[in-house]
Amino acid sequence: MRYYLDFEKKLEPLERRIFEIQRFYDEKDPYYAKELASLRKKIAKLEKEIYSELSNWQRSQLSRHLNRPHTLDYVESIFKDFVELHGDRKFKDDAALIAGFARFEGINVAVVGHQKGKDVREMAHRNFGMAHPDGYRKAMRVMDMATRWGKPIITFIDTPGAFPGIGAEERGQAEAIASNIYFMFSLGVPTISVVIGEGGSGGALAIGIGNRLLMLENATYSVISPEGCAAILWRDGSKGHLAADALKPTARDLLKLQVADEIIHEPFGGAHRDWQETFDNTRSVLAKHLNELIGLDPDTLKTMRYQKFRNMGVFEEKRR
Repeated sequence: MRYYLDFEKKLEPLERRIFEIQRFYDEKDPYYAKELASLRKKIAKLEKEIYSELSNWQRSQLSRHLNRPHTLDYVESIFKDFVELHGDRKFKDDAALIAGFARFEGINVAVVGHQKGKDVREMAHRNFGMAHPDGYRKAMRVMDMATRWGKPIITFIDTPGAFPGIGAEERGQAEAIASNIYFMFSLGVPTISVVIGEGGSGGALAIGIGNRLLMLENATYSVISPEGCAAILWRDGSKGHLAADALKPTARDLLKLQVADEIIHEPFGGAHRDWQETFDNTRSVLAKHLNELIGLDPDTLKTMRYQKFRNMGVFEEKRR
């Protein structure tokens, strides 16, 4: 089932009609090819109208589109021999964050990422990609193993934020996030973070301290969601579109601000419209950056990572 955002609704009846024709009509029927060609022409025209000039708010909605591929989809497509590790050795296994080892382009790597889920049951199981402290401690355990074995680390960011529930706070959510950030600065192996959807708050930053930050074209990365920001500033979550413009959370904005290092292009209309093209583009860009980093010594990698984050932002000092 394909899900349609508000601004995509015009496409729904046309695409459903194509599905019906392909399913129920005989391919040899002259009407079949003629009708399909007509519908595809209308869809192409509508797509151009809808997707040519997307606002920050629309890109924010696309970043959390229900049909976007998630971390395990990328793992299945662009990695080989993935072995998932479970548990933080302290409390439990957090399904909202997956971690393990795999092969990428012939290189053994550690893979860590948020997993949101595709249907209601899996979303509940994965807690919508909002990790508990146990998930971040599991991530640190796997990253520590990768460092000791000299394996590069690739993280996939896709979360509205860390889980803010009572149990998570009781088990030290803030401490777990802070410890991960501190630990990732000490990593002596190449570390690349890829924002594949929503990158929200400390929940994203806890696995986002990399030598390179890559973002899919319609991904977002921000301290807070547009709705949450609007609820604080204007006490009205419906003003998310105004907050999205102010926050500048999109890949294009963050590349200009030198937070992101490169944008991974998505198929026209978004990653949800062609998974395979999205995977192919991600593999290509990821391989390029990993090859640039893999020959560097640990001290150089640590210094690069420190300088990358130290140089973010613009500051002006005034002497009294």
